[in-house]
Amino acid sequence: MKNPKPQEWKSSELSQGYIADYKPFNFVDGEGVRNSLYVSGCPFACEGCYNIAAQSFKYGQPYTQELEDKIMNDMAAPYVQGLTLLGGEPFLNTGVILPLVRRIRLELPEKDIWSWSGYTWEELQKETADKKELLSSIDILVDGRFELSKKNLMLQFRGSSNQRIIDVKKSLKQGKVVIWDKLNDGKQAFEQLHKEQMI
Repeated sequence: MKNPKPQEWKSSELSQGYIADYKPFNFVDGEGVRNSLYVSGCPFACEGCYNIAAQSFKYGQPYTQELEDKIMNDMAAPYVQGLTLLGGEPFLNTGVILPLVRRIRLELPEKDIWSWSGYTWEELQKETADKKELLSSIDILVDGRFELSKKNLMLQFRGSSNQRIIDVKKSLKQGKVVIWDKLNDGKQAFEQLHKEQMI
């Protein structure tokens, strides 16, 4: 796992404008029915990453205006609650994501936007202007690197216990991290077995 210094990694230098996948109308990437955009490129390189292929900034296909229009059309469906941004690392693909997010805020302001990020909330406060704009434009942030030693299958919308589901609007207003008020983790934690224990 890599830990960047503030403003060390820049979307303008790293992003290739590629997306790994787009999954409309799913129920797993946040609350309600969601459309999920998986961007390509993530230098955090967390051990046990579930989407290793998307760590490459050139994995998948280039993001296009046609895809953006499709996302907007899918987002307009009345049963869709919002957009989810995953990856890869969304905050290192702001050239792709910010125009889409701005358009959603303008044309579909009733929809919510979730994002996963390897950055923590605290790190994003010290980051570049584009990352701060993206943060201020979303509703929910699931923050922090995935830590294999803290993996817990009972966590809601997270892979490891260090990660948090943060209410961005309330956190910005109060100047501190405010956890999503609908958090509902399972009560039982499952210990992770090492390979030698499984033989």
